[in-house]
Order: sequence, then C-alpha cells, then structure tokens
Amino acid sequence: MSHGSMKINLKVWRQKNAQAKGNFEDHIVNEVSPDMSFLEMIDVLNESIVNKGDEPIAFDHDCREGICGTCSLYINGRPHGPLEGVTTCQLHMRSFNDGDTITVEPWRAKAFPVVRDLVVDRSAFDRIIAAGGYISVNTGNAQDANCLPINKEDADDAFMSASCIGCGACVAACKNASAMLFVAAKVSQLAKLPQGQPERYTRVASMVAQMDKEGFGACTNTGACSAECPKEISLTNIAQLNRDYMRAKFLENA
Repeated sequence: MSHGSMKINLKVWRQKNAQAKGNFEDHIVNEVSPDMSFLEMIDVLNESIVNKGDEPIAFDHDCREGICGTCSLYINGRPHGPLEGVTTCQLHMRSFNDGDTITVEPWRAKAFPVVRDLVVDRSAFDRIIAAGGYISVNTGNAQDANCLPINKEDADDAFMSASCIGCGACVAACKNASAMLFVAAKVSQLAKLPQGQPERYTRVASMVAQMDKEGFGACTNTGACSAECPKEISLTNIAQLNRDYMRAKFLENA
C-alpha cells in the first residue's frame, strides 16, 4: 500500500439521463494522496475535467460525514467500496494502491433511475416512508421521556433500526434490487416503541404495498443487503417486518 502520492486509473460511468445510453469513461488521476477521501479524489478529477472545458462528473454528496447517505457510489462492484460499515465519503484512498484501476458506477435498480452520471433518483424511498403515514399522539404537554415504559433491549433495537440513513446500498447490493432491509428498518424503529403501536399493522401493509408499487424486487434473504449496509442494519429487521406483515394481513381478513 502506497504512503506517497498515487496514480489512480478510473473507469467512470457517464450517462446524460435515464433515457440515454451510458458508457464508461477512462480517466487518470495523478498526485492522489492516501489521506484523500474518495469524494475528494473525484473533486480533483472534476477540477481537471472542467479546466479542459468538459462537463464534470455528476455525483451526489452533502454532509461528507457518513450521516446523510447521499454519497452512494458503486465502487469495484461493491456499494460504498471495499470497506465494511462506511459510506463512500468515509472511504479513503489509502484503501487502494498506486496504479489501481477503480470502476465507479451508480446504483443499478429499476426503482432508482439515473438522473445523470453517478446520480440516481431515490425518491422511491421517500414515497415508501410517506406511505407509512403518521403516529397518533395526544396533544398537550410533552410527557417526560423517563415515564415511557420501554425496556432497554427494545429501545436499543429501535435506535439501531433508526440509524438507517436511506442510502440505498441494500438495494444496490441485492441481486433482485429489493428494498426490504430499508423498509424493515423504517418499520422496526416504530414497531419497537409504544408510540408506534396504534398504526403498527396498517403502517407495515401500506409501506410494503408502496415498495412493491415502486418496482423493487423480492427478498431472498441472501444477506448481501446487511453485509454492505454502511450502518450494519441487521437482517432481524426483515424478520420483524415479515411477522408484522403477516399479522397485518390476518387482521385485514379477520
């Protein structure tokens, strides 16, 4: 592994819009510091592309702190690159070697159409969350949090589920482009808490119906989603979703 500056060969996917036919474009990036993040390396490349009068590579980014989930790149065949438990913005060039060829692609899923180059439209996730609706609360003075009877195990599980950042790596990793891990995390974070109980079963039925409507594939429990998730969301969330969904269907038919 190089400790000085590196030369990186990039094969980057370029595509003008969802309807256009895309192609890989070859670029060489010199003077890459091992301490650069992957996104900083693309910034350097884009600066040189712009200086030549060409269109820069479009890619999504925002916080660059592993929190927002927008830096979604498929790097050498893996969502967010070769490391586990990190987003693309947290991936540093020291994870690669001088002279490496790195292939960079957008998420590949019918439900995530390409907007431009490496940017995809993930608004399907927003519509799934919106389908979950609201939670019923009594208005008035806020109840003291310590008065809510929640055991620690449930609270910890809810917190872990809520750590999902909606990046879509689970969809990109799945051979069927399933969104089950994402939807399961959003279902479980409320299913474990008393605030989520009144609409618990109508919520899961609505969110699964919206997931199917968006064109995501079926889950086959291979576990690639959890393995590639930057927040390491557990497959147990899918088991929780399946139990709640079966209960929802039973209540519908009762």
